[in-house]
Amino acid sequence: MPGTGSEAAATGARDSSLPARSKLAVTAGRMAAAASRSVGRGSGSVIGGKVALKLDPDLLARLAEHLDVVLVSATNGKTTTTRLIAEALRAAGPVVSNALGANMPAGITAALAGGSDARYGVIEVDEKYLAGVARDTSPKAIALLNLSRDQLDRAAETRMLAERWREGLQHTEAVIIANADDPLVTWAASSCKRVVWVAAGQAWKEDAWSCPSCGGVMQRPGDDWFCQECGFRRPQPHWALQGGHVIDPNGAAWPIQLQLPGRANLANATSSAAVAAVFGVPPQVALERMQSVAAVAGRYDVVNYQGRDVRLLLAKNPAGWLETFSLIDGPPAPVILSVNALDADGTDTSWLWDVDYERLHGHPVFVMGQRRLDLAVRLEVAGLQFHVVESLEEAVRMAPPGRIEAIANYTAFQQLRKVVAGG
Repeated sequence: MPGTGSEAAATGARDSSLPARSKLAVTAGRMAAAASRSVGRGSGSVIGGKVALKLDPDLLARLAEHLDVVLVSATNGKTTTTRLIAEALRAAGPVVSNALGANMPAGITAALAGGSDARYGVIEVDEKYLAGVARDTSPKAIALLNLSRDQLDRAAETRMLAERWREGLQHTEAVIIANADDPLVTWAASSCKRVVWVAAGQAWKEDAWSCPSCGGVMQRPGDDWFCQECGFRRPQPHWALQGGHVIDPNGAAWPIQLQLPGRANLANATSSAAVAAVFGVPPQVALERMQSVAAVAGRYDVVNYQGRDVRLLLAKNPAGWLETFSLIDGPPAPVILSVNALDADGTDTSWLWDVDYERLHGHPVFVMGQRRLDLAVRLEVAGLQFHVVESLEEAVRMAPPGRIEAIANYTAFQQLRKVVAGG
């Protein structure tokens, strides 16, 4: 829907400063997005961005020229962290962000094209596109949260992604806010000129036992890590998550009070506070603003479906499932697991064997989704009692009393959202 009043005026003023070719590209992109929405094909952000970039390949750079940009990239948590940073920076001025998670160049372009009088651009970026988007947007800050295996049929091996980040970011002028507890992220960031290290934790360690610098075996006592062969080791953090507090570079402790559940979101808030500080927003102010975030693109929503409370949780790879298992209600809370293997998920489901499903012992478990039989085999090997079902309605009907935890990978999660929205 077009903006009105000052918002429309600001958008028009911003658009008027663009070259004629860029104006045409923005208009064509908006028309393509509107057409996509009108036929029920989603938000239209991706197709709109593709059309716009086809007409003006430099459009992303032009749209970012007037913004102070922060990029957020990771395997897990980038959508939530992007939202937390955006809320924090709104304390200092208007923000434009790809809040719906369209994180490749087309989606990012569409998001910025729909901006108004924004001062800040808070942009989630797919790991594979980070270096290119950084070149186009000249960010002031880049947050690197974690790297782990994901979409095995089409994504690069994690060591290769880290190398791509390392090479692609080594000349950036941006401040890098990097997770010191992830050896792959540390290695990628250590080529950069200005790095702020954050001790945000790393629950999933199975992709980081080999030294990314020399290939030696990593030593990982407690939260520390180092390589005896080449000396590569965990840097001293500037910011840290300690219990429920953010510890800033001066040693001051700031309480984190989120509506979002789980240790992973405490880590996301810590990194977000470190990013906000780069833009002059104090940790107390940043963390207070983050309290308003209750759900992110449907993640963590508790919905009523068929008279039952169902909490929607996204988990798309082994690291994400591990974090999700840590925040669900304890036994005997019923749990629904839904797994697809469509293009957006990655068609290789071998990662199911790396997930510690044994943690679900004591829960009534219901299995659904396109690859429910693959998941059923994995759960049988794990020794779990479960039911294979055809639909959410069937699972809810069979589930014993209590809030239902529904955990799904990417497209399965979107399908669940659509089902519960329909009643």
